[in-house]
Amino acid sequence: MKAQLIFTRLIAGSIGLFVSLNGLVAQEIGLQLYSLRNEFKTDVPGTLAKIKEWKISKIEGGGTYGLPMDEYKKLLQQNNLQMVSYGAGFEELAKDPQAVIDNAKAFGSKFIMCAWVPHKEGEFTLDDIKKAIDVFSAAGKLAYENGIKFCYHPHGYEFRPYENGTLFDYLVKNTDPRYVNYEMDVFWVKQPGQDPVALLKKYPKRFLMLHLKDRQPGTEGNQNGRAPDESNVVLGKGDVGIAAIMKEAKKIGIKYFFIEDESPNAAEQIPQSLHFLYSLK
Repeated sequence: MKAQLIFTRLIAGSIGLFVSLNGLVAQEIGLQLYSLRNEFKTDVPGTLAKIKEWKISKIEGGGTYGLPMDEYKKLLQQNNLQMVSYGAGFEELAKDPQAVIDNAKAFGSKFIMCAWVPHKEGEFTLDDIKKAIDVFSAAGKLAYENGIKFCYHPHGYEFRPYENGTLFDYLVKNTDPRYVNYEMDVFWVKQPGQDPVALLKKYPKRFLMLHLKDRQPGTEGNQNGRAPDESNVVLGKGDVGIAAIMKEAKKIGIKYFFIEDESPNAAEQIPQSLHFLYSLK
């Protein structure tokens, strides 16, 4: 009986450890490379090595910082960095989506992400949204046929009122989830006055990735997709509500989370943000 009890406890402990480790594997904390744009200007190898030191292995990027593709890919491999998501410009997607897809495939990326729709400064209209729907739908369908998922990253201006909702609601309703989904940047949902948790609950199957970014309390919001870089603070120290967002995001099964810190002090803030994220229950 005693041996059986010990065996039972060992099995239970193993299951608990498996569940715990499985939970860590299921949630990937990565980095959007734009966070270290200033560091990359002077030292590409050293900057990638710094990311490895932070024990980050998943990244979102695009381009090679002027290096030959093979040389850049070798550096990623040396630093155990996997480019899960490949960023592309709207014009690239409109002009030659296959070229974008080929680049993403060269990195082994699972996603292609676009973070900006060209528009007149201070304005964003239904025509802009309709143009985006056409470009995203065509590129997304081609990406789907190549085994890659396409996501658009809203930037704040899409939350202007339209009918009984917003232009973003129109965008979601008029895109096929097989071909077009979304990456929520929680800062750029908060900045125009929206609630990131409520939006995740509203579209639980359309957000596949998150950008984690916090905002200095007192920052003035707007619907223009603009904010001072200095308004980006360490995760958990701002007013975006990162802990509640992470709880909801995990509940609906989002796997990839990329820290994006646009602050001039990003290199100092990122390790603190990582500590906060790993402290969450």
